[in-house]
Amino acid sequence: MDAPATTQAHAPAASGGPMRALDAHHQAVLEMLEAMNALMRRIDTRGVDDHVRSEARIVHLFFTDTALNHHLDEERHVFPALLASGVPELMQATRRLQQDHGWIEEDWLELAPQLDALARGYTTFDPDLLRHGVEIFTALYLEHIEMEERLIYPQALLRLGPADLRTMARDMAERRSAQRQQPAA
Repeated sequence: MDAPATTQAHAPAASGGPMRALDAHHQAVLEMLEAMNALMRRIDTRGVDDHVRSEARIVHLFFTDTALNHHLDEERHVFPALLASGVPELMQATRRLQQDHGWIEEDWLELAPQLDALARGYTTFDPDLLRHGVEIFTALYLEHIEMEERLIYPQALLRLGPADLRTMARDMAERRSAQRQQPAA
């Protein structure tokens, strides 16, 4: 599978502050997916080197921390209003995205140890298994982002009022601040 194009038409879906942050996160995901796919190409052509280890570390940290926070933000603040909308298509799409979050996390749990091993300099990984996992993870994420930006975020903005957006922004900021203050494991 080709890597996602980070220069693709990326339609901003949100005009509200925290929604804009969620939308910006999608651009970061696209960049990390590109980095992961570039990592696979480099392994194929040059093997495991310092660049691969460095990129594997960056990708691993991003999807282990930042991406999970993004999903939690959506589950807490975006999806409930859509599930309560009474619009069958919107409710079905939202349930599908919730299911996607589970699949993305499950796929990540398979990829994470391999990328962590690469980041630490271990070469006892199966490149074919990693490549296949990266392809599946990339395809699922691209489809997921497309649905959120095309349907979910615009519909959420119609349903979330200023107070909802303020609560959302505050929760996002507080949770991230608390995480930064926690000592590294």
